[in-house]
Amino acid sequence: MTVGGPMITLYNGRQMPQVGLGTWMAYPNEVAAAVRTALDAGYRLIDTATCYGNEKEIGDVLHEYLTSGKLKREELFVTTKLWCSHNRPSEVEGQIRESLMKLQLDYVDLYLAHMPAAFNHEMTEQDHSVTLEQTWTGLEGVYEKGLAKAIGLSNVNCEQVERVQKSAKVKIHNVQVECYLYFPQYELVELCKKHNISFTAYAPLGSPGRVNWKLPSGAKLVWAEAKNPLENDVVMKLATKYKKTSAQILLRHLLQRDLAIIPKSTNESRIKENFNIFDFKLTVEEMKELNDVKHRQRLFFQDFMEGHPEDPFKAERVQTS
Repeated sequence: MTVGGPMITLYNGRQMPQVGLGTWMAYPNEVAAAVRTALDAGYRLIDTATCYGNEKEIGDVLHEYLTSGKLKREELFVTTKLWCSHNRPSEVEGQIRESLMKLQLDYVDLYLAHMPAAFNHEMTEQDHSVTLEQTWTGLEGVYEKGLAKAIGLSNVNCEQVERVQKSAKVKIHNVQVECYLYFPQYELVELCKKHNISFTAYAPLGSPGRVNWKLPSGAKLVWAEAKNPLENDVVMKLATKYKKTSAQILLRHLLQRDLAIIPKSTNESRIKENFNIFDFKLTVEEMKELNDVKHRQRLFFQDFMEGHPEDPFKAERVQTS
């Protein structure tokens, strides 16, 4: 069994596994089993967030593995995220301490600002008084106190990364954004490489389960029609050649682009399958074939940020409206 998989070295020297378990839409009643399956299969990176509502259940499993001696803390890499209802810099420390209490940890390995746009606590109004640079100072504070061993941004654009890098005392360690076959994020990936920022792709399989997600109210979101990358002709051809699944081809493609990936699943066999991608390699020609796929589509527009000065997708909304 492969344990941990390949590593990415953050610019501060810390090691981050390149493959982790994503837990968005992994509800409290199912996430514990998923995390156990992942850890037993060799995963060492677990990605969660305050707004996923599953930090406590994940924390219970981590506590069980750490106290039983199955794992040492330094073998784990835990990522969580600051929700945008608390993007004000004075509120960041209180939020990470709440997350740490639920996760039953003294520190997280990576703490991300989940969204660049600030809101009030109830998420009913945008707060235009808080800039992303100000939120970043809050993250710098928890990094300097050792509550997070690395800090970063999620759901941002190139201009926002440049802006934060320019003002930051502690430079960005990681950027996590949507990235999959039909939305490869070439410009942002290149910018991150230029600044020595590690890059994590969420929804690396095109998030086929997103259509089933419900808001706390029980309402489902309306999603635009989207092509399924798992059914792409090139992907299916390569899956046949390598005797792998379409999902494994999509993940291997991102892995060979030197990106970290956090596929989400609560299905035992798929969790194991998503980690079984280290025993084959796509050729240069095959990588090019996948890179050159024509269809391009962002799936996660995060419409609630529309109209905010820190809306990262403002330019794209203009093009698609």
